[in-house]
Amino acid sequence: MKSITLLSLAVLLLISMGLSGQQIPDTSQFFDISTPRYKQGKGPVVYIDGGHQNFHTLDGRYRAFGNILEADGYRVKSQSKPIDRSTLKGCDIYVISNALHPSNENAWVLPNPSAFTKEEIEAMEKWVRNGGSLFLIADHMPCAGAATELARAFHFEFLNCFAMDLRKRAAALFTKATGSLGASVITAHVDSIVSFTGSAFAIPGNATSILRLDDEFRVMMPKVAWEFNDSTPSLPGDGLHQLAHRKHGKGRIVVSGEAAMFSAQLAGPQRRPMGLNNPIAKNNIHLLRAIMDWLAE
Repeated sequence: MKSITLLSLAVLLLISMGLSGQQIPDTSQFFDISTPRYKQGKGPVVYIDGGHQNFHTLDGRYRAFGNILEADGYRVKSQSKPIDRSTLKGCDIYVISNALHPSNENAWVLPNPSAFTKEEIEAMEKWVRNGGSLFLIADHMPCAGAATELARAFHFEFLNCFAMDLRKRAAALFTKATGSLGASVITAHVDSIVSFTGSAFAIPGNATSILRLDDEFRVMMPKVAWEFNDSTPSLPGDGLHQLAHRKHGKGRIVVSGEAAMFSAQLAGPQRRPMGLNNPIAKNNIHLLRAIMDWLAE
């Protein structure tokens, strides 16, 4: 089992917070999609959730996410109403990124109740089972806690945690060569992917892992986001996952424990690129497009 010291954790903390602090969306044309998947405005309808105190929304930190999908021909819309049968009507792919319970919108401390009501979870599960597609993204605590009950309806089990890469890297690197990037129809054309901290989860037996944590990860479960000490509960990360997919009835679901890898931010006073716009994450755009392509099938 790998150990973690307060000193090494402090280094990790400074790296992660330096990247994530003072984020603003990068709305520049930093990507090039020469061959769109669909004709402009003729692709599947994608709803991006904005009704659950989401840290990432279409008109905010996931603007670049929406821009890439629109360039690929998808019809992207913001959806801010409660999730029920009527709001899901007309939607092909529903994207949820970092939803929060109202009590945690401005207080990232325990407890972290579900961002979704029992009725919303039941409506979403039934919609996917009958042929809909869900892309559920829940970052580190408290976002993972807020998504736990929804993920559980599809047999994924989130840990309300920070998945800390002990190698003190600015971003976690997953590769096919090391086995941390799984072979899948979604990863057919990429050999490496990066993520930026995030959470972790366990997957059901019929799910396919895309990003798998190894023994260089430590799963930290603090009472307050970004506050760690020697008494902070922790677990080895080996065997947990940060990205996976499965079919559910007639529908499909992709679950991600990290959100920044699908965003594009300019972080800190130096406006450093973080996410899809970062040169080290050049393959992440291919991954995003492949995920959406699989969900659209």
